[in-house]
Amino acid sequence: MTTPAGDSVPITSNDDVVRVRQLVRAAAASAGMSLVDQTKIVTAASELARNTFVHGGGGSARVESVVNARGRAGVRLVFTDSGGGIPDVAQALTEGWTSGGGLGLGLPGARRLADEFELETEVGKGTTVTVTKWIR
Repeated sequence: MTTPAGDSVPITSNDDVVRVRQLVRAAAASAGMSLVDQTKIVTAASELARNTFVHGGGGSARVESVVNARGRAGVRLVFTDSGGGIPDVAQALTEGWTSGGGLGLGLPGARRLADEFELETEVGKGTTVTVTKWIR
């Protein structure tokens, strides 16, 4: 389970989703994040890893320790897939809307749990979601 920070981890199965959660928890704890904030970033990672696997057909996650220009430390997660992309981003970010059988909390939940959220998508080409949680 040891993956150097910044390396990409494949997401091709449910086991990989679990592995991503474990890596994110370890990175958040190592960075000195509170237990509450660890739980938030791990929950966001779980939702995004599952979306990468289920809706993107698989892809990868990158876990990074980051420091901003003001010296504030945090953890950044980047999820990338080459799936079908998201045709209606506004709809996909609406709480309760689902394209499958889920609860519709994945993307909007991850956005709410992170301090920073970026989504880049192109229909037919894939999606990249980047979230950052800063240490308080």
